[in-house]
Amino acid sequence: MSNGVYNPFVNAQAQFDRVAEIIGLDQATRDLLRQPLREYHFLIPVKMDDGTTKVFRGFRVQHNDARGPAKGGIRFHPEETADTVRALAMWMTWKCAVVDIPLGGGKGGIICDPRNLSEKEQERLCRGWVRQIVRNLGPYLDVPAPDVMTSSKHMLWMLDEFETITGGHYPGFITGKPVGMGGSLGRTEATGYGVIYTVREALKDRGINIKDTTASIQGFGNVAQHAAKLFSQLGGTVIAVSCWDNVDKRAYTFRKKDGVDVDELRSITDVYGGITKDKARDLGYEVLDAMAWLEQDVDILIPAALENQITAENVNKISSQVKLIAEGANGPTTPDADEAIKHRRIFMIPDFLANAGGVTCSYFEQVQSNANYYWEKEEVLSKLDTKMTAAFHAVNDLAKRSSLYMRDAAYVIAINRVAQAVKMRGWV
Repeated sequence: MSNGVYNPFVNAQAQFDRVAEIIGLDQATRDLLRQPLREYHFLIPVKMDDGTTKVFRGFRVQHNDARGPAKGGIRFHPEETADTVRALAMWMTWKCAVVDIPLGGGKGGIICDPRNLSEKEQERLCRGWVRQIVRNLGPYLDVPAPDVMTSSKHMLWMLDEFETITGGHYPGFITGKPVGMGGSLGRTEATGYGVIYTVREALKDRGINIKDTTASIQGFGNVAQHAAKLFSQLGGTVIAVSCWDNVDKRAYTFRKKDGVDVDELRSITDVYGGITKDKARDLGYEVLDAMAWLEQDVDILIPAALENQITAENVNKISSQVKLIAEGANGPTTPDADEAIKHRRIFMIPDFLANAGGVTCSYFEQVQSNANYYWEKEEVLSKLDTKMTAAFHAVNDLAKRSSLYMRDAAYVIAINRVAQAVKMRGWV
């Protein structure tokens, strides 16, 4: 995953370099923004249930905090790499800037597979991660959140460890907490709903009725589930989802041409977004190859799994019917595939705009936690819709006005905002 052209950090830097050239960014600012300001690598010894000690590798990367505290998730993944974390931290900087919230970009991770760890081992791992990095985190420094294979339970263990060490109550230290323990209503839905808010606006702008559209989704974790749910509620039809089968230890695409019943599919989904193919077949789903989601004759593709999924090798398998791609995942499209998508004039809603609903709602949670005052769900989702809609139209208007690809337009807005902040602070 971190080799050659598919190194996500190399891809993130290439995207940045391209736009730095477009906007004529000076060399010092380019040098500052194309790399993380600081990063931490550390080892986490964990006492396992069988009495042995296992040592895990952890990371925290703070790409830029000129516009506010660093913000970003903590990912548990067996194939986690430092370059993946660097790329994700960089994308977080642009994501916070494009939706205009006063935060910078950070990201964390542990190389592990929580599917093979007991609950107590996961708790010790979470607490160990905090102990190693506690001096460099906090409500006004760097605010973590859940990511791939982490949940509100993990966040609360981390919060408890932070508060135990620092000797106070700091609910704004971390977001994605359980509701009732400093978490925000609407946070669970936020990223997936945010993707669909931007899809809704893109379709409106192009004169397409969402009720006449079909979609295929990669992934069926939190983001994909809520994107599929809201898309269906607005009248669209999801015909395929691709996700992991924990029994077979591989991914499949599950298709139902007359439409996926999201609640029905969720009823057979495990906590990591995995679906067993036999259970899906029992519900009448066709079981296809993992990447078959990409080849469906649909109007909309929503990659909502991991990075580097749409590549030069498979981009030509995208159906001629596809009008729009909304990137629910971070970095799902490689730069060479992006060029092919641009050439085919498929409308692209780039990741750090499409999936910014999560960090926007995390910001709302942070504000609520720091103020110790919590909002009703309708207020949270209304504010989220307003933010995502405004961000989409700002990017779309610039793209039209300057004849830019949507990803480039989003980068122009985000990079200009961060560049302005570092210059006003006198850093360059």
